[in-house]
Amino acid sequence: MLHDRVMIKVERDPEERRSTSGIVIPATVKMANRLTWGLVCGVGAGARQVKVGDKVLFNPEDQYEVEIHGEVYLVMRERDLHAIATQHTDHGTGLYL
Repeated sequence: MLHDRVMIKVERDPEERRSTSGIVIPATVKMANRLTWGLVCGVGAGARQVKVGDKVLFNPEDQYEVEIHGEVYLVMRERDLHAIATQHTDHGTGLYL
C-alpha cells in the first residue's frame, strides 16, 4: 500500500438480522448510511494511527474494491475511517472505540 492508503477486508453481514426487540430483518432490506466493521490487512507508510490487524469502522459506500486470490478488499484513505476498536485499554478490558 502507498501513502496513507489502508486495505480492509470487510466483515460481511449475516443473511438476516434481528432487531433489539426480536423482529427478524431480512437480508433484502438495505439500511441507509450504515457503517461497517472490517479488518485492516495492509497499510501504507503514511498511515499514522492504524496498523495491520486493527478492527475499524467505516462507510463502505464509494470506496474502491480490489479482488486478490478470490477475496474482496476495500482500499481507502486513513482519514475515511470513523473508529478503531481495541480489545484492551489501560483501565480495563472489552471493546472500546
